[in-house]
Amino acid sequence: MQEFTWPGRKVEAELAFDLEKATLRREFEQHLKECGTLAFRVARGVLRNAADAEDVAQEAMLRSYRRFARLRDPSRFRAWLVRISFRLALDHGRSARRRQQREIAWATDLPKPTAEEIAASNEFGRRLQEAMRSLSEKSRLILLLTSMDGHSLEEVAELLQLPVGTVKSRLHSARKQLAEKLR
Repeated sequence: MQEFTWPGRKVEAELAFDLEKATLRREFEQHLKECGTLAFRVARGVLRNAADAEDVAQEAMLRSYRRFARLRDPSRFRAWLVRISFRLALDHGRSARRRQQREIAWATDLPKPTAEEIAASNEFGRRLQEAMRSLSEKSRLILLLTSMDGHSLEEVAELLQLPVGTVKSRLHSARKQLAEKLR
């Protein structure tokens, strides 16, 4: 059995949907104008490479555009974009390191290091990564923005839309936790 719909209602529904999409796109573009090069700056702070940071920033913009309709509180767009950029940059960095290690291994005919040599050379790096992973996401992000990207406490507070006191507290706590883990 075929269902009958009034032609006018279908057109109205399509127009309403198109209007909603256009409104969301304008709102997204407005938020993007306010944020400027935020995604790039976060990615560059993590990756320390402008070319890779541009790729990550483009991916962050694309993901934020695709998922903008699901953002519950549009006033938190800046913090949301920072988190997306941060996570993508970390993933990109890990992938690049693995790729570089494979390329070096393929390019060199040197004997492969023993497990003991690898363990000894990577111990501090592994412990640091492990300690960083043990931090909460909020603390890790503040630590990376202040330490790696060189943002001031006030800049981080503005980026994450948090009070400066909260940023100071999280930074102090993150440094203290990190120092304890590395002892």
